[in-house]
Amino acid sequence: MSRIGRMPVMIPKGVDIEVKGSSIRVKGPKGELRHTFPASMTISVEDGVVQVNRPSDERGHRALHGMTRALINNMVVGVSTGFEKILEINGVGYRAEMNGKNLVLNVGYSHPVVVEPAEGISFEVDTRTRQIKVLGYDKQQIGQVAADIRKVRPPEPYKGKGIKYLDEKIRRKAGKAGKV
Repeated sequence: MSRIGRMPVMIPKGVDIEVKGSSIRVKGPKGELRHTFPASMTISVEDGVVQVNRPSDERGHRALHGMTRALINNMVVGVSTGFEKILEINGVGYRAEMNGKNLVLNVGYSHPVVVEPAEGISFEVDTRTRQIKVLGYDKQQIGQVAADIRKVRPPEPYKGKGIKYLDEKIRRKAGKAGKV
């Protein structure tokens, strides 16, 4: 059996889970998420625990087993505590600021780049440490928004200027060697 798929998902207080066939709805204090899983996986909720079972040990069922459990766990954690992704801005004159709910990036272009948050997403900017926090309850959507922000000015390998994830390591290159 899958080690991840076997593990039960604990339901914290304030989170409501409704299973209809292969569809699941998770509602909590942060928001509400819905997802439809493959019909072969059986999802059961009993005594504050979600359990995922697979019909056989076929390769496809084994692959779906752990993934289904991980997605359900992400939904439960997202609506109860939420997720965050932190980006860091490096470069002289590069900065980010909030304009209402919108994020405004000044990263070396002739114009500021405005990023509007999708539903369920919010931004926090710390101007002192030059960090951007992307907050929300849908882990996949947070990752996509953070990737889109990073794509505005990806870090370059010579000086390291650009927008990068906080835990990302930039491989630096040597510049021109010069004449000897």
